[in-house]
Amino acid sequence: MKKNFYLVFDKTKASLKIKSLLTKKVNITTLKKCDVIIVLGGDGFMLQTLKKLYKLKKPFYGINSGNYGFLMNKFSNENIVKNLNISNNIKIYPLQMIVTNKNNQIKKSIAINEVSILRQSKQASSISITANKKNIIKNLISDGVLVSTPAGSTAYNLSAHGPILHLDSRKLAVTPISPFRPRRWKGTIVSDKSKVLIKNLDVSKRPISAVADNFEVRNAKTIKIYANKKISFELLYDKNNSLHKKINIEQLRKETNTN
Repeated sequence: MKKNFYLVFDKTKASLKIKSLLTKKVNITTLKKCDVIIVLGGDGFMLQTLKKLYKLKKPFYGINSGNYGFLMNKFSNENIVKNLNISNNIKIYPLQMIVTNKNNQIKKSIAINEVSILRQSKQASSISITANKKNIIKNLISDGVLVSTPAGSTAYNLSAHGPILHLDSRKLAVTPISPFRPRRWKGTIVSDKSKVLIKNLDVSKRPISAVADNFEVRNAKTIKIYANKKISFELLYDKNNSLHKKINIEQLRKETNTN
């Protein structure tokens, strides 16, 4: 059966060039009638698009026109029709972030990669972290902390020296950012059934912000984070370029010295 596609793209020269080639090869239709949503851009643009359109419950095929493009596929002008028709699907689940700020306002958002708790001023953050009401750490003095999904574990989490999680691990990574006290705390891994609660222990002198991918809430007082299994994103990958394979490559990758 011939598939119909809807095209979402950012405005870069690379995306516009791929768009021009794609429209000559595949049947582009409306969002309502399409079978697959094609996303042209980088990881950031894909995250924005997923959050915007996930309620349509349609699969997303990303084509990288940005930098790294971990969530995306490489564009092949020769094989694009074949790749679109035999791509493999995978479902991922986001984190739900619920923030209460210092004025007791409640803000909510979902995060596909991670929720980042970041210091908001020159003062380091002072926070406590619990999972299912059990203490993970009573007082972490640091630049912040990350709670990451398996899909996001190779992004900011990896840069902060957090663990890479397999997609089927059913785990979340809790990773400190530049910890000062306790200096040697490397973070922990918790079940994706956990409800993580992060409290700012000094709201007035040590303000923090909470960021769900690219949605920020400033002056956060408490942050609740858990995997929201009621929401799922279906991503399509080329047969030889699955998200599982990308994560396995990252696990085996060795840093090279460029000096």
